[in-house]
Amino acid sequence: MKTKILCCFFLRHILFLLLLFPLHTAYAQQKTESYREYRSGLYEEAVKICKAEIAADPGNLESHVVLCWSLVNLGRYEEGRTYALAGRTISRYDSRLIEVLGEVYFFQGRNNEALQYFQEYVNLAPQGARINTVYYYIGEIYIRQGSFRRADIALSTAVYYMPRNAGWWARLAYARESAGEIREAINAYEKALTLNGSLTDARKGLERARARLGGL
Repeated sequence: MKTKILCCFFLRHILFLLLLFPLHTAYAQQKTESYREYRSGLYEEAVKICKAEIAADPGNLESHVVLCWSLVNLGRYEEGRTYALAGRTISRYDSRLIEVLGEVYFFQGRNNEALQYFQEYVNLAPQGARINTVYYYIGEIYIRQGSFRRADIALSTAVYYMPRNAGWWARLAYARESAGEIREAINAYEKALTLNGSLTDARKGLERARARLGGL
């Protein structure tokens, strides 16, 4: 009798899992689809999918993250800020949402707020996937603020993580030039042009820095 009862229990349990499996599969495919659209640069489509996911499940953290990434890439910064803050009510210390808020404030020109979030990201995720970009943005903020030696440190860290990014080398060179570190600026400009000889700003900067060095 016990054996019969156990068999019925396990059979019902297996049937329940079989009925539930398609739902989980469909949801996983939908999540994968939103991320795939984002990765393909189809940000509007990713936004639509993520908003549908959030409407179905307001606690879906991953949908908030992909949605915020997509909105930032579309330049819809205030909307991205709204969803990032909503996502932080789900997970207060999610480093991805913290980085998104840093980018939002950066592109809005709100430098102090952007710097606060980027520094929080560095503290929470010192080896995070966006650490290189975060240091680049920090360097750009310091350039905006005229803190060129701090910009040098931040941008030096950015190119440490991404040594083949010619544009970042050019910005590092500019920070060094602005700080009066002319020889170091020349080295960075030359590195930028080695990586990408068509960078006009780097070429003009190199000419300018060499002229300044000759006048010292």
